[in-house]
Amino acid sequence: MSSLLKDAKRIVVKVGSALVTNDGRGLDESAIERWATQISALRALGREVVLVSSGAVAEGVLRLGWEKRPSRLYEQQAAAAVGQMGLVQAYETHFRSHGIGTAQVLLTHQNLSDREQYLNARMTLVELLNLGIVPVINENDTIATNEIKVGDNDTLGALVTNLIEADCLVILTDQRGLYTADPRSNPDAEFVATATAGDPALESMAGGAASTLSKGGMITKILAAKRAARSGAGTIIASGREENVLVRLAEGEHIGTHLKPAASKLHARKQWLADQLRSAGRLVLDDGAAKALFERNTSLLPVGVVDVEGEFVRGELVSCVTRSGVEVARGLVNYSSADAKRICRCHTEEIVERLGMIDRPEIVHRDNMVLVDKN
Repeated sequence: MSSLLKDAKRIVVKVGSALVTNDGRGLDESAIERWATQISALRALGREVVLVSSGAVAEGVLRLGWEKRPSRLYEQQAAAAVGQMGLVQAYETHFRSHGIGTAQVLLTHQNLSDREQYLNARMTLVELLNLGIVPVINENDTIATNEIKVGDNDTLGALVTNLIEADCLVILTDQRGLYTADPRSNPDAEFVATATAGDPALESMAGGAASTLSKGGMITKILAAKRAARSGAGTIIASGREENVLVRLAEGEHIGTHLKPAASKLHARKQWLADQLRSAGRLVLDDGAAKALFERNTSLLPVGVVDVEGEFVRGELVSCVTRSGVEVARGLVNYSSADAKRICRCHTEEIVERLGMIDRPEIVHRDNMVLVDKN
């Protein structure tokens, strides 16, 4: 059984807090040196690598002399700002010892939800890779609020994977990989060596977070693999405690859980739509409209909309939901919430009567819409 990393040229590697800190008491310089050494070896094999690294808050907590991670948002943001300096300095120092330069890239969901910023971020990262630089990515915790934050670096790793169309996402953790149940409490739990990303059974297997240092857990890794698969990328969840794990994976050794993508791959624009974590509002559909979206991949017409929820302007992302609240699609809306409410249940020829003009006959065009996985 060969590794998904064996033939991958462009790779995103995510390392969690437990693998770069001394149990939350600042950065583990020897660990960072090991990651720099392994990624340098991948570069020598002709691979392009983007690194998504946690550890800024943990380093900030140490530098500020605090005993534990703070609970208040502004204190976490202050710790992130202080700690990010140390994190970037450590990576730059250790990569430079191998003759490789690094670049700091801090992102929020807002950067990735805005199409222009998304494309700019993509072009910058691709250019950095062309220049032989290893981008070190983290969420911009200093300015991120609940409204614009990604939330965890597993999700961020998947978003970056799709952003640069990487071949493989490697999520390194302090666990061996995925089990059918929590092995710490269930002696009958079996290790999952290979599966298909997006299989709903995987989500039921995944447990919660195992460390106070991280914001994720196995479930965020499974969902990250599902998200990365939309661009055709496979995901490996493996223990960062394994000796020389990245090089061994690149050489073909099967370590950890390998989640293969399904055969289908989303078009780049629809992939961007699918990666949006939040919507500005909701369009409630009748049963016929919901069925038409799924079975015939049609545009959404006003006649199929029975209600409009939230406040939004033309061009914002909205969710299309059934009467029971199940999301079936999301897309860029052609009308503001005020106008959308006025044309609910209208046939195309009635739009002019209601609004005095007609911009588009459809409320969401199928080219600007992506169906939501029914799993």
